[in-house]
Amino acid sequence: MVTFAMIPPPHIPDSLRSLYPFTPQTFTTPAGATMSYVDEGKGDRAVLMLHGNPTWSFYYRELVKALSARRRCVVPDHIGMGLSQKPENYPYTLKIRIDDVMALVDSLSLKQVDLVVHDWGGAIGFGFAQRRPDLIGRITILNTAAFTSNHLPGRITLCKMPVLGPAMVRSVNAFAWPTTWMAMSRRALSKDEASGYLLPYDSWANRVAVSAFVQDIPMGPSHPTWSTLEQVGKGISQFHDRPTLIVWGGRDFCFNDYFYEEWLERMPHAETMYLDDAGHYVLEDARGDAVPRICEHLLSTKS
Repeated sequence: MVTFAMIPPPHIPDSLRSLYPFTPQTFTTPAGATMSYVDEGKGDRAVLMLHGNPTWSFYYRELVKALSARRRCVVPDHIGMGLSQKPENYPYTLKIRIDDVMALVDSLSLKQVDLVVHDWGGAIGFGFAQRRPDLIGRITILNTAAFTSNHLPGRITLCKMPVLGPAMVRSVNAFAWPTTWMAMSRRALSKDEASGYLLPYDSWANRVAVSAFVQDIPMGPSHPTWSTLEQVGKGISQFHDRPTLIVWGGRDFCFNDYFYEEWLERMPHAETMYLDDAGHYVLEDARGDAVPRICEHLLSTKS
């Protein structure tokens, strides 16, 4: 196991305690880093909520509050994100992120897992599901992808550029900060909400994984993550029989309707909630619509 230098996790200020009232747990990943995760509620059946870039478990806070009295909620911060350790030289690849989630779930001895995935959490979540199909129950898909594609917005292409991209993302927070307003459409984040999203990414060192996530987006077969994502995409079909809900923000600058249509083809029996005026942070932007509908789906006893 590799030992990484510890960077103290960010302190949760009092102004954010009402928004994020959880006491996270910690777990050591197979590669040796410390993962922070929220574990609220009880039972060996859990809703596993997986975030993408540049969010963290803060993104799912209202869904956890709404669900945890009736269902266990497990929400990890991927390594380098949120309150997790942020080592400079961690293997920040899709494969390793799937390994990390699988190890966490195994350590908790969960008997059934209902998935909620957003952004890169889609590829991570379906990659995990492919390895543990016997655990997977209900699925909720939020503005994400879990298959290869050549569609990439110009803004993200800029952040992927060699040298310039990482310099921008890590020096001036040119990925996490713009997302606090680009990912919203119905409304603007409050000052405290925006502070919550940016809290973990306050320095060059603490933005290492924000940049690494962008660099790990595969745009062709020569990229080392392309084959991993290709296999994840091929595995989606085995979950056609799982009750699935797609909640989609129609004004997403990144995962636009091209991806929504792809999901409709890949999960033809899924129920849908298309919110044409909501942005990429659909769970945040359209909270009043999305959270109750997701709870209804996850708590349903219908097969």
